[in-house]
Amino acid sequence: MVLPIADENEPGRGLPYVTLALIAANILVFVLLQQLTAENPFTYGFSAIPLEITTSTDLVQPIPVTIQGQSYLLLEAPGPSPIQLTLLSSMFMHANLLHIGGNMLFLWIFGDNVEHRIGRVSYLLAYLAAGLVGSLAQILSSPESVIPSLGASGAISGVLGAYIVLFPRNGVTAILLRILVQVPAVVAIGLWFAFQVLSSIGTDPAQGGVAYLAHIGGFAVGVVVGFVFRLMPPARSSRQAWP
Repeated sequence: MVLPIADENEPGRGLPYVTLALIAANILVFVLLQQLTAENPFTYGFSAIPLEITTSTDLVQPIPVTIQGQSYLLLEAPGPSPIQLTLLSSMFMHANLLHIGGNMLFLWIFGDNVEHRIGRVSYLLAYLAAGLVGSLAQILSSPESVIPSLGASGAISGVLGAYIVLFPRNGVTAILLRILVQVPAVVAIGLWFAFQVLSSIGTDPAQGGVAYLAHIGGFAVGVVVGFVFRLMPPARSSRQAWP
């Protein structure tokens, strides 16, 4: 597994305001609404549940499930109306401190260069699109599942997909097999993506765990965005990128 900790930033580009705002929004939701845990009514109601999305039904009663031979009682709570809005709300929610910490680290490392390269509005739209497509990929793989899905991983995977296309040679400092190394972005992100694909093979989305298909779906959106903007001139300044 590769753990990036820093990258080569484009010089003279200023603060990545959208990336900072997204990080702040994720932290505020986790602290104020989720209260630092996934065990609360807000998380139960506003996570994305495949069966709710595909049937337009808001589940509000506890549901017994069996996961890997163990019986659990999944608590539910009222969600937004329409319930499909959980596709958006779940993108700003996390299961625990490790979950949000890892996601925000990746967003901080890779988001700024992508934001500066494609412009703030395009970056925000691409981020949200990657998150939505990633969630749908996970949901459609098991449309009758009642296992909740939450996290910014699909959206951030889109950032990584755009980064590997736009900045393949940028240096990335990473921990690889407990060794600190610097490798091109195409290597660091390529290894990460290969791990997602390999891990998704044989994984049953209905059993919970890491949403690998959300990562793959979001990454694919980012790659498409990256190729589109490779054909366009870079945003010349933050002021010009924000109408």
